[in-house]
Amino acid sequence: MAMKKVVIFDLDGTLTNSLASMKVSGDMAMAKFGMGPYTEDQYKVFVGDGAKVLVERCLIAGGDTELKNLDAAYEEYCKVFEKYCMYQVEPYDGIRELLSALKEKGVKIAVLSNKPHERTKDVIKAVFGEGYFDVVQGQQDDVPKKPSPIGVFKILEKLSLTPEDLLYIGDTGTDMQTGKAAGAFTVGALWGFRTEKELKENHADVLIKKPQQLLDYLA
Repeated sequence: MAMKKVVIFDLDGTLTNSLASMKVSGDMAMAKFGMGPYTEDQYKVFVGDGAKVLVERCLIAGGDTELKNLDAAYEEYCKVFEKYCMYQVEPYDGIRELLSALKEKGVKIAVLSNKPHERTKDVIKAVFGEGYFDVVQGQQDDVPKKPSPIGVFKILEKLSLTPEDLLYIGDTGTDMQTGKAAGAFTVGALWGFRTEKELKENHADVLIKKPQQLLDYLA
């Protein structure tokens, strides 16, 4: 097998532990509708499929099963999250070292997130610095959310690479589905928000417990 030329990372739960930022934003938004606060364990299930789905899950947990407040709650969440998107956000242990090692090997690094594109860029810039990643792609109107592989193909196109060149890593079933739909070797990150069971059920090629272990699967 040829050496992989690019690694695409999920953001939340893979590169960064951003749970506190989403919890504080979700709880503040939901309080306006007399709901919440919710636990961190609940947010681990709420996150991963984009901001709107997170708000839907918050509302359903609060009893609004018909999502009557969705538009207003989503607007409120986006407003709060713009202010708090960096709240207690830190890279996971070993991530900086992994990224440095990939760069030393000449492997391209990219981000694909279901977080809104502007917030994705904000977080990456604040945590890793502008221009550190070769491509940063968040959710945009013309890029369907994961598990659609279109975001992956868009990144590969920008880098003039193919799915055979790609290793995709994430921490949710949605990520595993995304990697598989793109035809990529797909790695499940066990330090993230979801369970080993979920990653296995969604056909991760391999599971790793520490970021550095990714280097074992580049070739």
